[in-house]
Amino acid sequence: MKKLLCLLALLASIGSLTARDIYPLNDGWDFFFKSENSSDNARIVSLPHSWNTDPMAGENFRETTGNYLREVYIPSEWSQKRLFIRFYGARNVADLFVNGAHIGEHKGGATAFTFEITDYIRFGMDNSLQVVVSNNFRSDVLPVSTDMNLYGGLYREVELIVTERNAISPLYYGTEGVFVRPTRVDKERVEGEVEVHLLTNPHTNATLHLEIFNQNSKKIYTRSHAIVGRQTSARVPFLFELPELWSPEDPNLYTVVVRFSNESFRDEVQLKTGFRKVGIDEKSGWITINGKPMRLHGVAYHHDNALGGIQDDATLDEDLRLIQELGATALRSAIHPHRHYLYERCDEQGMLVWVDMPLHRAPFIGDVDYYSTPAFELNGREQLREIILQNLNHPSVIMWGIFSQIVPRGDQILEFAKSLNEEAKSLDKSRLTVAVSDQDGPINFITDLIAWRQDVGWDHGSTEDLKLWRNQLAKNWSHLRSAVTYGAEGFLGMNTRASQQSQRNNWLSESRQTRFHEEYSRHLEADSLFWGVWVENIFEYGSSRRPYSLNGNGLVTLDRREKKDAFYLYRTLWNKEHRTVHLVDRRYRMRDRMEQQFTIYSSEANPTLHINDEAVRLKKVGQNIYRSDSMQLRGLVQIRVSAGGLGDGVNIQIGNVLRPHSRPGLR
Repeated sequence: MKKLLCLLALLASIGSLTARDIYPLNDGWDFFFKSENSSDNARIVSLPHSWNTDPMAGENFRETTGNYLREVYIPSEWSQKRLFIRFYGARNVADLFVNGAHIGEHKGGATAFTFEITDYIRFGMDNSLQVVVSNNFRSDVLPVSTDMNLYGGLYREVELIVTERNAISPLYYGTEGVFVRPTRVDKERVEGEVEVHLLTNPHTNATLHLEIFNQNSKKIYTRSHAIVGRQTSARVPFLFELPELWSPEDPNLYTVVVRFSNESFRDEVQLKTGFRKVGIDEKSGWITINGKPMRLHGVAYHHDNALGGIQDDATLDEDLRLIQELGATALRSAIHPHRHYLYERCDEQGMLVWVDMPLHRAPFIGDVDYYSTPAFELNGREQLREIILQNLNHPSVIMWGIFSQIVPRGDQILEFAKSLNEEAKSLDKSRLTVAVSDQDGPINFITDLIAWRQDVGWDHGSTEDLKLWRNQLAKNWSHLRSAVTYGAEGFLGMNTRASQQSQRNNWLSESRQTRFHEEYSRHLEADSLFWGVWVENIFEYGSSRRPYSLNGNGLVTLDRREKKDAFYLYRTLWNKEHRTVHLVDRRYRMRDRMEQQFTIYSSEANPTLHINDEAVRLKKVGQNIYRSDSMQLRGLVQIRVSAGGLGDGVNIQIGNVLRPHSRPGLR
């Protein structure tokens, strides 16, 4: 790194004026726990890094404090520059020290933050960096209640930013300092302003130059704006006609270039964005994109995989591919935001996004979701600002999640939630606000949209009660813009044990989960009362607080290797581009009961079922759901289903007598 930085600095000094330089600082960190007292046995790690690598560690899940140390050589040629370090994610609290001096602290595990280190650098020498990171519970850092593992460490990338003394600010809430704010978006024209945050001095005399390019790299707009003296921000207006609007069907993107320069310095920021108008159809209550009403099919997406909380580009690509295979039109970044890379892909591919802030309550009786202290509320507002500003330029993001399943104990939390909603509206007038609720009362009237968390028919009541709830909602609260979000746990390994075990409280079989989703989809799939249906969750995620150290609500397993039956149900309902035929319970290959019934999900009409080459009658019991009558079977049985040239099948053993060489058959 030392030789590389020297070479790059030399090249920069030889050539003409250059924009900012960015250097990754991901390799060569020494890591040790605070409890180890010294770095004598420190491990050399690369970032992203977490000290929790096992999502199913259970009670061995570490909530602790770790130290990251490294040295970086800073060339003497940079003595007239400004230097910054940007962290893209440190969970949950991070303190930076440079050459022993404390630079600053950041509270919040899912947003970027930047510190200027110029005044603490020894130029032409090695400089020591130390980052102290803690994922211990704190009542002043959100979230204070969640069942999602909060994997400690520098679990996202780190970079060094080098600019001239005058620059576009990398300090403004961890952003690039440039925000595209349209005020009019329609098929005739787009107009608005680009907000730019600056680092200047009293003697600054420079120009802000704005350029906008379309998808074909054609320049469609340019404008300059003078900057004189110390100025911390500026707004540059723009207007162009006949825009190519962004939509899920046509995710058109523009490139915005902002250049800050004069004869002695130059800085530049480039970003991609899209122009679309988000609203609500007054008649249906559905979300509109460019005036077109859309009923969303969405999934909650947490921040976990088999490696813990580290998600690189490849894993995010694969996750997004599975979400698209399901046929979902939207995803919800549950509890807090994902890496920017995910939203860049959503921008390009037309996936709609709901981004949460971490005011959340987990379903545990001992949890408190809100502390009425100034420190708690300050941290909530800071995280909200970071979340919104860091993702403001992504057209795929259409709504901000203000809270999720909080309990309105008294007026304080209500007032806090209202203030967050007002803050979101002040920061961003172009998007909607939304919340998840499982409560009655005024908490449901704070945000633009509400998503009702339902689980009737799981631990209590019957799924038929969903119809009663829906009718009551339509009768009394139809003016609320409502969606439904729901989910149920189901683990693959629980289908193969004796059926009498299913009465245990912790017996959470895939079959039970499947039937739950069948009933909910039957009641909700075609219901125009709701602007969206949201399934919780697309993937399982680690939860050290749960009996199996796993939240099993996912339609896909934690390691992404197995798609559960409910995944194929939604694929037949939502994915209009790819056909699906799926035999349900195909993993359940050893069955003790001789009375059997078979279910098929098919996007193709009139599927056929054969048992040992004999055709069996199917009847349609729901949209794309077909079921056979009950029948008595025994021994090794061959099951095959086909429709429209597609097929699926499995061999199963029924009863306690294994006769693999005998001819199985109907009994």
